[in-house]
Amino acid sequence: MQKKIDEEALAEAYNRALALEKSGDVEAAVAAYGEVLALDPEDHGGAAVRIASMGHGETPDKAPDAYVTTLFDQHADVFEDVLVEQLGYSVPMMVRQRLQSLGLGPFKSLLDLGCGTGLTGGALRDMAETVTGVDLSENMVEIADEKDVYDALYVAEAVDYLEDNEDGPFDLVTATDVLPYLGGLEALFFAAAETIEPGGLFIFSSETLPDAVFAGRRFMVGPHQRFAHARDYVLERLDATGFDLVDLTEIVVRLEDGAPIAGHLVVARLRTAA
Repeated sequence: MQKKIDEEALAEAYNRALALEKSGDVEAAVAAYGEVLALDPEDHGGAAVRIASMGHGETPDKAPDAYVTTLFDQHADVFEDVLVEQLGYSVPMMVRQRLQSLGLGPFKSLLDLGCGTGLTGGALRDMAETVTGVDLSENMVEIADEKDVYDALYVAEAVDYLEDNEDGPFDLVTATDVLPYLGGLEALFFAAAETIEPGGLFIFSSETLPDAVFAGRRFMVGPHQRFAHARDYVLERLDATGFDLVDLTEIVVRLEDGAPIAGHLVVARLRTAA
């Protein structure tokens, strides 16, 4: 049986850790986040990610599901206003523009991983006969459902859905703003390859940092608690899982404290059997 979380002690430890991090006392902040993890092993507050963003501890392979679910459930009602209006997020329209400029589409079936409130599904709705959405946040899925964009919607983690679904194959899979919550890409790319029909497309956005910051690492947690991926790592993983690169565009993913966050928009095609 799961131990009941001491919510009062957890809140105290988390708020203390945040204050220490903000004050610049990294060692004390890391210790306080360690207390948070001891109280809440499922890590609803993303303590492990915050520790990694300060350059301590082991870099987790992904953001904890409990953290991602909590984060987006809490912000679902204001998500679009904050992301689009305040952070300048326009990746869904970039996806549409790249598809059109490359002369790709229309599609039979689109799978929108990390669909959120339906920004990407809405941007591509008229380019696909059917659109399926998947997101960890039930609150996000409820908002997406109200838009009447999707033919089917699921509350699930992306890789779990890809490994268990019986809806495919899809000839277009999108993952906008999914990779910033994943470190290692093997599981996602392998599962996508199993779900996309041969010749089908996989389109995703990622955040990145200068090579000097990566210092040879394939991925790392950046200063804003999201994962950044080295370009070469992304391309290597695509090739290893059976994809050919169609297009890679350097983009500004969003703004953070008014500064642009650099990233990539990647279009890849699943190889057909020789």
